[in-house]
Formats: sequence, C-alpha cells, structure tokens
Amino acid sequence: MKLPFAQVDAFADRPFTGNPAAVIMVDIWYADEILQAIAEENNLAETAFLIGDPTRAADYHLRWFTPTTEVALCGHATLATAHMILSHEPGLDRVTFRTESSGILEVSREETGYAMALPTHRAEPKPLPDILAALGLETAAATLWHDKGYALIVVEDAAAVAALTPDFRALGKLGDVLTIVTAPGSSTDVVSRVFAPGAGIDEDPVTGSAHTVLAPYWAERLGRDRFTAYQASARGGLVDCELSGDRTILRGNCVTVIEGIFAFEC
Repeated sequence: MKLPFAQVDAFADRPFTGNPAAVIMVDIWYADEILQAIAEENNLAETAFLIGDPTRAADYHLRWFTPTTEVALCGHATLATAHMILSHEPGLDRVTFRTESSGILEVSREETGYAMALPTHRAEPKPLPDILAALGLETAAATLWHDKGYALIVVEDAAAVAALTPDFRALGKLGDVLTIVTAPGSSTDVVSRVFAPGAGIDEDPVTGSAHTVLAPYWAERLGRDRFTAYQASARGGLVDCELSGDRTILRGNCVTVIEGIFAFEC
C-alpha cells in the first residue's frame, strides 16, 4: 500500500518549532492494529488519519493515534490536517471533520493563519495528591479535574512551570491522563507545560486539547474571553485562545516539513 503522507509542525511559524504531526489520507479504514503500527513507526506525538466522510455530516472523518493508543481529541494534529487540505485547496475557506468522541470540528482560514473550534472542557476543583507527587510538587495554587482525563495544576509563576522535573514513570502509572501545569506568563498571558506518559508522550510540545481546559479557567481568572498562551516545551509554541460559548477557538500557524508516500504491506 502507498498512502499520501505529510509531516506538519503545528502552532509554528517556522520549521522545527511547535508540535509535529503526521497526516495520512486513507482510502479505507484499515484495521486498528495497522493504524496503530503506522503511528508507532512515525513515532510522533500524533498521527492523524482521515477519509472522506461517508455520512456527509462533515467533509472528512478524522482519527488520531499516539505511538501507543488512539485518543479522543488532538488539537495540533487537527490543525495540521486542516493545513494540508487548505494549503492544497486555495479556494476553500474552511474544512470540517467528524470525530468519534469529540463531535464535529471546524478549522477556518484567516489572514494570519487558522482558527480551530474545539469543544471546551471545564475542569472542577479536586485534590490530586498522586499527580502532585509525580510532578515533584508539595503544593499548588489550585488542582482541577475533568472526567475525560484532564488534570489542571495551577502554580505560582512561569519559573515554577519551567523548573518542573516530573517523574514520568510515576505519572504513567496513573493512566491515560493529560496533566497540564500552568501559571501566569511573562511574554504571554498564560504559560503551560503538558505531560502524557500514560499515552506514550512524556512531554507534549504544544497541545491543542490542553488549551480547551486552560481556556475556561483563564478566561474567568483574567476576566476576558481571549488571551495569549505559550506552551514552554523544548520546541515551544504560541496559541491564541478564545472562549466562545461551548467552543474554544485556537489560532495558530503551521509549516509543512515533509511530504511523501507511506508504503507498507498488509
């Protein structure tokens, strides 16, 4: 089999920053073990697979796989997929995706990049002592939880976020949890880092889904619905966030770094 393949740096203005995602168009849905093996071979935080949506509820049906598991929502790989479609179709202004667990997602072209609408996830206060311990934190300004597996840890300042040295093995033992550590930023309104060792990703470079949790928390704390965010991973990435009803609008750019063919036998 030979499938069109692209690797895209999402939430990036130049190559080698932001979060890389593989994007692969398929003609049929191959067995899950084949899709998982392809994602493992790519060894990126996410591989996005898409096919024309037979239900016509959206333009495409979209799924995402880490090197170890299929996930319910991936923002950066959705942005990367939209970039590949819209950059090859200059007459299109938007593209929609049907997903199994996150409904219909939409990405629109803007003058300076793309705007992506994702479902908002409002986390609620909850003690999270095991996560704090795995992060090496004795206390936090706030700990919150969303039942889809998002942990939000608020610390005092950007220096505390940068200084984190998590025990990834301990975090991984807690299951498929997306752990988000955040604080007020210095050059941006908000700073964060994101860890998901239970899904095969120790530290994610830039995480769209994490900002669907950050958006309602920071919109309330800042007293406004739009703010700037920086995910302070080694690669780093800027995200413009806007809370709009039950949707979080994330704005950013993408850069294509590889295009080719993924070939395999099945």
